[in-house]
Amino acid sequence: MNKINIIHLLAQKIDIKFILEDEWMNRHTTFKVGGVADLYVIPQTEEELMHAIQICQNEQVPYYVIGNGSNLLVTDKGYRGIIIEVYKALSDIEVKGNQITAYAGALLSRIANAALEHELAGFEFAHGIPGTLGGAVTMNAGAYDGDMKGVLVEAIVIDEQGELRTLTLEELELDYRTSIISKQGYTVVRATIELKPGNKVDIKAKMQDLMQRRRDKQPLEYPSAGSTFKRPVGHFAGKLIMDSALQGYQVGGAQVSEKHCGFVINKGNATFQDIKTLIEDVQKCVKDKFNVELETEVKVIGEK
Repeated sequence: MNKINIIHLLAQKIDIKFILEDEWMNRHTTFKVGGVADLYVIPQTEEELMHAIQICQNEQVPYYVIGNGSNLLVTDKGYRGIIIEVYKALSDIEVKGNQITAYAGALLSRIANAALEHELAGFEFAHGIPGTLGGAVTMNAGAYDGDMKGVLVEAIVIDEQGELRTLTLEELELDYRTSIISKQGYTVVRATIELKPGNKVDIKAKMQDLMQRRRDKQPLEYPSAGSTFKRPVGHFAGKLIMDSALQGYQVGGAQVSEKHCGFVINKGNATFQDIKTLIEDVQKCVKDKFNVELETEVKVIGEK
């Protein structure tokens, strides 16, 4: 990649102060792990986001779009290419009737609070999920018997040609932790959900109940990427790991949470290699003991 040329092209529409060189990714992931990205771009508008992606596609430069980095693990060697951040700068939320339209960078917790303020029920499940709307749509995020598939109306994405495309719920092909977006490498720009009128007191009580359950059961006090493993058919990953006597198992600064075995946490100064080794150890142990393959939910990017 000719960095000088790429910066010049990006700067045609993006302020140079939002084009960062050799940016440490441990600043941008909830795991607090990761080496430097060659370039880190923070588009401020939908037009700038399209511009950044089109430059990457036209110049054949590897790129990866992130939100708040809540489901991401970056290698210690960092990312050779461009990281594009869709987070706070692209996070507007609009409520019309029973529908909420938000940009991909909006935190799910903010959308849930907007639903509460407008007395709309059905999004309480997402209140405690520590991610953005873009990631939630891409991976059909869900918790406590609710998921994005149950509330989504449509999503506007940038496709493989760098053009905007509107996808209906059916066209999104949402399934457990997957969608047409993840399969095709689309980028979510904004999405619309539809909820039902509800009682504000009841909505708030449900949100508080679900949040307390998270605090009680999940190691929220440590850096992590949330639930590390997908749910195996017919099993629960956390129980399999616990029954493999791996509760508290540690490699370097990475640890299987003692509070919830489905979480790998950064106990202190963990490296990518610590986390990778621990995950592989867990997968091998569960496979040997129960003949069950544990697939990671967290996305790994970067130079190996």
